[in-house]
Amino acid sequence: MDKVSFEDIDRVSQIYKVLSDVTRLKIVLAVKTGEKNVTTIANEVNMEQSAVSHQLKLLRDNRVVKTRRQGKAILYSVDDAHILDILEQTFKHIQHH
Repeated sequence: MDKVSFEDIDRVSQIYKVLSDVTRLKIVLAVKTGEKNVTTIANEVNMEQSAVSHQLKLLRDNRVVKTRRQGKAILYSVDDAHILDILEQTFKHIQHH
């Protein structure tokens, strides 16, 4: 790995902090297949819409998810495929014997 700055280390740490929350992880996995609105995400993760909205804001602020407006609806999706790569590698790691 190339030399990384302290700023990069802080940013990586922040991403892991954001992804370490069970609720946020469920939300990211819910939108990994494509764009969804808050109501759909809330139904999939079995949570109140207001709680999902709060978590989506944190995910958006940390560039884990992104938004797109379609008419009056706001659609959420994974901001960058690298997030999915991180999760895939992590799941592979825990399933490794």
